[in-house]
Amino acid sequence: MAPSQQKQADWRSPPSAEELKKRNTIGIDAETVFNTSSVDFPGHYPGEDHAFSLDRFREGFSVEFHQNDPFLASFSLIGIDASLANAFRRILLAEIPTLAIENVYIEDNTSVIQDEVLAHRLGLIPFKGGREGLQDFLKWHKKPAEGEDPYANCFDWNTVRLVLNVTCTVNKDADPRETDPLKAYHNAHVYARDIVFEPTGDQDKYFSGEDAIAPVNPDILIAKLRPNQSINLAMHMHKGIGADHAKFSPVATASYRLLPTIDITRPILGADAEKFAACFPEGVIGLEKVTKKEAAQKGSGYEGHAGELKAVVRDAFRDTVSRECLRHPEFEGKVKLGRRRDHFIFGIESTGQWNSDELFLEAVKHMKLKCKKLEQQVIDMAR
Repeated sequence: MAPSQQKQADWRSPPSAEELKKRNTIGIDAETVFNTSSVDFPGHYPGEDHAFSLDRFREGFSVEFHQNDPFLASFSLIGIDASLANAFRRILLAEIPTLAIENVYIEDNTSVIQDEVLAHRLGLIPFKGGREGLQDFLKWHKKPAEGEDPYANCFDWNTVRLVLNVTCTVNKDADPRETDPLKAYHNAHVYARDIVFEPTGDQDKYFSGEDAIAPVNPDILIAKLRPNQSINLAMHMHKGIGADHAKFSPVATASYRLLPTIDITRPILGADAEKFAACFPEGVIGLEKVTKKEAAQKGSGYEGHAGELKAVVRDAFRDTVSRECLRHPEFEGKVKLGRRRDHFIFGIESTGQWNSDELFLEAVKHMKLKCKKLEQQVIDMAR
């Protein structure tokens, strides 16, 4: 075979498992990060087919749940590109609608908090309510035009009314020398639980009993009052999205990280093994005794060390990639740190209106709608 033919044949041979692992790992040194760009696209590697197909995507994609609580979900998306993972994150933050306080009508506020600051604090309080009412019954509210009656477009199916009426008074039963304001006065602190939901129209059908509109956390502190100070106001809640204001975001946080990888390339033994384990969070590195079989194996690096402690990777998932182990000269050349490029560990913390796992499914629905719109636009352009 001619040299050119041999070279061409090498190009077209499938990559080894070691080569695929190298391509799929972001390298981490003490001061730098390398191999950060995705390379699995058509034409990058001669003779290799990286064209996208649904079948190939189905084979390589999977979801693994690590925690699934109403307010917190942790799961892994395996086999997707960073662009898709980040798209889901941005949808979670900015495009899933929730109900929040939009307008505050203040009749009396003699507290030390300015009206604007008070209204802002009220808007950031997360609320909960009946799922059917929040997602199906309540619709979008249309803002009134300039000069139009602000109540003109307010109906039971797009506006929720709340009131807050609190006055601080002296507790006559308290000791005259009492210094704790919570004991010396009534209503010294105004909490989210003091907000009262006033249903209108058909809202009673969807928001009653345990399904009533109420703060997710009733102990959120709104203001502090002293005798003869009061807050008297009404609030209107509307649906909105986080792209308009952060108070409408359904998540307290939605983030992801790449799965850490730790490869011990040369044995780390004895006191060094204990020091190495201390460089990582608890549970990441384990200590095991070198077996007689390992000590007898030539070239293993364990010759003559039977019974000594050795460092082994127990659970790289827990690692925070602090790089602490790379700062010690005794570990130089013995360990490689990295992150798997297509393994995204998501964390979603719900503010309360949605269950945390439902939020991701809703993000997938939004992504699907976006793709359908884009598809139709491409079809229209081709006509």
